Amino acid sequence: MARRPGSPVVILSILLVLTLAGWFGYDYLRTRLAASSCDTVTTLRITAAPDIAPALTTVSQQDTSACYRVEAVAAPSGQAMETLAVHKPDVWVPESSLWLQRAQQRGAWNLPVTGTSVASSPIVVGLTETAARKYGWPSKTPTWAEIFKGDPAIGFVDPAVDPVGLAALVGTGELTKNAPDPAGAYALTLRKLTKHTVQEPAAIFDPALEGAVTSEASLKAHNLVGAYADPAIPSLDYPYVVLPGTSDSQRAIAQQFLGKVLEKTDVLTAAGFRPPNGTPGPGQPPVTPVNLPEDPDKLLNEWAAANRSARIQVLLDVSGSMAAAVPKARADRMTLTLRAAELGIKLFKPITKVGLWRFSTKLDGDKDYQELLPVRPVSEQLANGGLEKLRSVRAISNGGTGLYDSVLAAYQSARQNWEPGRINLVVLLTDGRDDDDGRGISQQKLLAELNKLQDPKRPLQIIAIGIGPDVDTAELRTFSHATGGEAYPTPDPTKIVDTFYAALGRLLEQ
Repeated sequence: MARRPGSPVVILSILLVLTLAGWFGYDYLRTRLAASSCDTVTTLRITAAPDIAPALTTVSQQDTSACYRVEAVAAPSGQAMETLAVHKPDVWVPESSLWLQRAQQRGAWNLPVTGTSVASSPIVVGLTETAARKYGWPSKTPTWAEIFKGDPAIGFVDPAVDPVGLAALVGTGELTKNAPDPAGAYALTLRKLTKHTVQEPAAIFDPALEGAVTSEASLKAHNLVGAYADPAIPSLDYPYVVLPGTSDSQRAIAQQFLGKVLEKTDVLTAAGFRPPNGTPGPGQPPVTPVNLPEDPDKLLNEWAAANRSARIQVLLDVSGSMAAAVPKARADRMTLTLRAAELGIKLFKPITKVGLWRFSTKLDGDKDYQELLPVRPVSEQLANGGLEKLRSVRAISNGGTGLYDSVLAAYQSARQNWEPGRINLVVLLTDGRDDDDGRGISQQKLLAELNKLQDPKRPLQIIAIGIGPDVDTAELRTFSHATGGEAYPTPDPTKIVDTFYAALGRLLEQ
C-alpha cells in the first residue's frame, strides 16, 4: 500500500534528509573557515597583463585554505593604465615597470613606479620553424645580427604602446653600435621594423610573417623558435603593485596573495615564465639582467623619426658605361644598381612617395632626362607595375652622362613639389662624371642655381651614390653638400646594396 505524502513516515524521512544535508554543509563551512581562521571570504581584485593573468588564477585556485578568493581580470596594460581610476582594482600586474612610469607621467602621481617582480621573461625574436631553418636551426640558434642583416618580415608592436617594442629598440641599438656608421645602421634597422609594426600585441602573430618580436613566455603557445639578443636587453619584469586607495584589510590580503605567488614558482614556470631573478628553466639559455633605459623618450623619438614618410625623386644614370660588366657578380653595373634600388623601395613605408627619372644625353629631344615613373606612393607603384618598369631599364649604348643638367632639373622639380611633413630628397645613382661635351651647364652654374633654391625651412637634400671606380667623388660631394646632402662612393659595384642601405640609414637618422 502506498504511503500518503502527509504520513508521519514520509515527513520524518524528509526531515532526516534536510538535517543531514544541513549538518554536512555546516561541517564543510566550519572546516573551511576554521582552516583559514576567518569568518568571511573576501574578493581580491587584480588587473593583470593577459599573458600572466591565467597563471595568477591558477595560484589562487591552489590556495584552498585562504579566506579570500582572487578575481584576476586580463587586460592589455595600455588599456588598463587608462582605466585604473574607473575600475579601481586592488592590484595591478602589468608586463613591465615601464607601465608604472608611464602611468605616473600621465597624472597618476601617487602610483608607485616600482613593484615586487613576480616573474620575468626575456624579449626574443620568435621565428617560425621554416624561417629559423634559413639561419641553420636546429644545428645552431639564430642570432639577431643574422636576422636583421637582411630584410626580415617580423611582426613588431609599436614601442610607443608596448614595452616589448621598447626593449627591442635597445637591442637594435646594441646590435648596430659597432657598425661603421652606427646611427645610420640603427635607423635602417628601425625602418625594417616599421614595415610590419602593429598597435595590438596579438596582431604580431600573423601566419604570413616569418616571426615576431615577443616575450620568451609566448614562444611555446605560438610554436616559435627563440633568437636571443646579444648583448642582453631589458626583460619583462611583471611588477605586483597594490594600488593607492586600497583599504588596509584588502592591502593585507594582497600581501598574503603575493607571498603565495612567489612561493608557487612551479605554476609560473609551467606557464613559460622565469623567476624574478631570471634563472633559466629547462631549454632556456641564461640571460643577463638589464635595467630599463633611463630615458625611454629618446628611443621613442628616434623611432618616430624612422617612421616618417618621404618624397623621393630618384635620378638614375642610364649612360653606356652602366652596361660595364662586373665579373665577380656575373652582372653589369645597371643590374646591380636596379637590385639595390628595388630593395630600397621595398624598405620604404607604403605612404612614402617615389618617382624615377632616367638620364644620359638627349633622351627627350635636347633634354638629357626623362620621367619613367611619376612620383606616387610606394603602395601605388607596387600595385601598378612600378617594379616591373624599374627592372626593364637598360643602359643606352654610347649614351653620354648629362649629369649637371639632369641634377638641376630633378632638383627644381623636387623643390617645386616639396611636401611638408615628409623627408624630401633627390637620390642620384651614377657611375660616371659629367661629359656633356659643353652642351649643358657647367658645375659653377649648377652650384649657383642650387644655392638659389635653398630654403632652411623646407630642406631638400641631394644624396649621390657613385657606382664603380670611374666616379668623381669630389664632384658628387660638391653639389650634394651644397644642399646639405652627402655622396657615397662605391668603387666595388657588388657592394652597392650595402652603400644604399648606409645612405638610407643616414637619411632616416637625420
